[in-house]
Amino acid sequence: MTTYSIPAMSCGHCKATVEKTVLALDPGATLSFDMPARTVAIDTGRDDAQLRAALKDAGYPAAMV
Repeated sequence: MTTYSIPAMSCGHCKATVEKTVLALDPGATLSFDMPARTVAIDTGRDDAQLRAALKDAGYPAAMV
């Protein structure tokens, strides 16, 4: 499981978009959000660069914590 900081993620809509983006890449992925900290822990078999590129394209650039 990798934790990402997503500073632009601030509300339920943001959370839903991040979740939809990750699950589109890997339907079996699991996500654990910490909204106050604006982080998400993601357990996926997808490559980190591919995941971060998809999040950036969705408007939510992410950095590993």
